[in-house]
Amino acid sequence: MPTKLDNDILAAAIEGFEAQKKRLDAQIAEIRQQLTGVTGGSAQPAATPESGRKRRKMSAAGRKRIAEAQRKRWADVKKQSGAAPQAAKPEAQKPKRKLSAAGRKRIIEATKKRWALVRAAAAKSAK
Repeated sequence: MPTKLDNDILAAAIEGFEAQKKRLDAQIAEIRQQLTGVTGGSAQPAATPESGRKRRKMSAAGRKRIAEAQRKRWADVKKQSGAAPQAAKPEAQKPKRKLSAAGRKRIIEATKKRWALVRAAAAKSAK
C-alpha cells in the first residue's frame, strides 16, 4: 500500500509541475510578444546553439607543439623572475618545540585544580 501512495503523490507532483510549466511558457510567450512590439525585432533568442556541429579534433603533433610552446613561455617567465624563493622546505622550518617535564607537570596540576573547582561548584549548586 505505501508504494501506491508514493506513486500517487509522485503523479500529482508531476501534474502540478506540468501546470506550472504551462503557465511559465504562457508568460514567456507574452513577454516575447511585448518585446517584439516594442523593439520590432525577432522574438527568438539572439544566440542559438548549434547542436549539429561536430567538435574539431587536434592531432597529437598539434598538442605536442602547444605543450612545448607553453613550457618555453614558463621557462622564460621563471628566468625573468630570477631564482624564485622555494616554499618552506622541511629542513628550513623551525624545529618543533618540546615541552619540558616541569612545564608539563604545571599544566597537569593547573588542570586538576580547575576541574576540582568545577566539580565543587556543581556539587554546591546541586545541594
